Amino acid sequence: MPKPAAEDYHADELADDLADHGFTHLRVRRRGAVLTIESGNKPNVVAHARLRRDTVHLWVLEVSTSEGGWEATPYRDLMDRQVERLVTELAWILAPR
Repeated sequence: MPKPAAEDYHADELADDLADHGFTHLRVRRRGAVLTIESGNKPNVVAHARLRRDTVHLWVLEVSTSEGGWEATPYRDLMDRQVERLVTELAWILAPR
């Protein structure tokens, strides 16, 4: 069974939640089941983190590596809890670069 896709409203809600927590330099891009949190302008886009939809309600948090790849974290949770984790425990990942 294929993974459920992320919807446009998921990206909009994530961007709004991040802005509400003071991360106004970030934007969210949706592609398939993935919401990518990024900043900067082309061609200097900086990827910070992404949420991959795993089930209807659960999302897996992945963070960008210095080599330009992605590393999975052990966090698989509801989107609200992932956002809370990102803006508190892992806020350094979202900091401007």
